[in-house]
Amino acid sequence: MTSQPTPLARRANMFWTVPNILTVLRLLAAPGVAVMFLYFHRPWADWFALALFALAAITDFFDGYLARAWKQESRLGAMLDPIADKAMVVIALLVITGYSGMDPWLILPATAILFREVFVSGLREYLGDKAGLLKVTGLAKWKTTAQMTAIAVLFLAMGLEYVREVGSLRSHADLIATLSDIGTEDVSLVDVALLGGNLVWHAGLALIWLAAILTLITGWDYFRKARPLLRDDAP
Repeated sequence: MTSQPTPLARRANMFWTVPNILTVLRLLAAPGVAVMFLYFHRPWADWFALALFALAAITDFFDGYLARAWKQESRLGAMLDPIADKAMVVIALLVITGYSGMDPWLILPATAILFREVFVSGLREYLGDKAGLLKVTGLAKWKTTAQMTAIAVLFLAMGLEYVREVGSLRSHADLIATLSDIGTEDVSLVDVALLGGNLVWHAGLALIWLAAILTLITGWDYFRKARPLLRDDAP
């Protein structure tokens, strides 16, 4: 006669589902993006951060899809999912703004995104049990997609930036050895990075501005829906 699993074992099995594991991995990947720049030199740090961020962003789709398809939705997963998304976006934006030379065209949309995320998180915390009334909208999902795409493109541009900077100095004889060491002594590769890096960076800026606009719109929508709950005479 087989023994029945204990209540503790059943709870552990309910937690360690594939969707929840993907969510936890995405949460751990958020600080991992910054760690890449502590242990690797550029441009390898940029490429590794891009790869880690892209893989984590892909799990954002699969964990929700699998949870619904396999009927493994849980309250813990619903709580961790937005936290993982916000941690990824906030940490990645801090890294990118720091390594971009504090580009004002990046700082403004990044500030708008960070402000909205903090504001909505505080709003949900204040509402407590009533926060469930603020359902995630379709536009909010597009907002997250736009943020993830913009950040991935900006990481790509940062990687090309390193090659771009070396390329501008490739005529100096004393840098030939450095070019060889990082694998960019091929002038054609440097020229491609020089042109492509600028195009990718501006594409990333355009996407982050789009993401910021969607972020502010969804933030206002959440606030509008929460206003009746913020009145002193609200039940």
